[in-house]
Amino acid sequence: MSQTRGRYDFCIGLVLAMSSSIFIGGSFILKKKGLLRLARKGSMRAGQGGHAYLKEWLWWAGLLSMGAGEVANFAAYAFAPATLVTPLGALSVLVSAILSSFFLNEKLNLHGKIGCLLSILGSTVMVIHAPQEEEVETLNEMSHKLGDPGFVVFATLVVIVSLILIFVVGPRHGQTNILVYITICSVIGALSVSCVKGLGITIKELFAGRPVLKHPLSWILLLSLIVCVSTQINYLNRALDIFNTSIVTPIYYVIFTTSVLTCSAILFKEWQHMAADDIIGTFSGFLTIIVGIFLLHAFKDVNFTLANLPLSLRKDERAANGTLPSTYDCFNHDEESSACLGEIQSTESLSARRNGSLSAF
Repeated sequence: MSQTRGRYDFCIGLVLAMSSSIFIGGSFILKKKGLLRLARKGSMRAGQGGHAYLKEWLWWAGLLSMGAGEVANFAAYAFAPATLVTPLGALSVLVSAILSSFFLNEKLNLHGKIGCLLSILGSTVMVIHAPQEEEVETLNEMSHKLGDPGFVVFATLVVIVSLILIFVVGPRHGQTNILVYITICSVIGALSVSCVKGLGITIKELFAGRPVLKHPLSWILLLSLIVCVSTQINYLNRALDIFNTSIVTPIYYVIFTTSVLTCSAILFKEWQHMAADDIIGTFSGFLTIIVGIFLLHAFKDVNFTLANLPLSLRKDERAANGTLPSTYDCFNHDEESSACLGEIQSTESLSARRNGSLSAF
């Protein structure tokens, strides 16, 4: 009976985790559509500090979709182990990339498709090998965990780094460097996840009839969660407004997941009880996801599909046979130099483009 119940809970957790990825992946598209509509109207953009998106219904639809995804993700932890729920967040990258190609005209080339596939494979490996968290049943136990010197040092460093990025680095480089605003969202997100876990324990104890509302930690966690989520929403909107959605989503996933895994390892001491093969498998799965994210990001401007593959092979064969002009030949034949240099410059111009910028605005 208990085994049947365990399988039932596992299926519910799996469905909730996948639903969470769909909702969160779709929320990026809805928010981006809302921000683009505001830009066409001439409103002050979120990347410049504007808050006109609060009057845009598409942005609110995206926010509600993200909220539904987070609720489903939170509920998934109650039925399935964290080793299943956390890695499946990579599916939101896949959902966002596919939907952006349909609704935002952001092309997904062959490299991007391979990157999505690698993200799924890496998630599968992490599902098998990811660490288990220590069981925390009561709010008092959570209080002892949060008071651990290692976590206090980690939380202090996160706050200091976030303040430096917000007040020093952000005003100077936030408009040109995609990592600034995303890093703010990600490192603060590690603290927000800890708050969510603590509030989940509070709700369980509340339903059990215990006087947890009198415990000061309950209100501290709630206030901290509000501050963290508000900051995340603000800077995630800025990143989405300035840079390409299919770039923001995967980079956000990589940095956010790294921050959460680090925070969980420090808070729950889960790595101390892992076998060596599970540690290697966890890192291998996560590195596979990062490689997939890199393919999705680095080669986004390269217009390469399966239909181009035979043509590329023929060009390589011609170059091997010496029939394709080299760069040296282009500079030594005046009548062909213009055409050759034009081809070379068009190739070089791809790497010189600003990756993810919305130059149309």
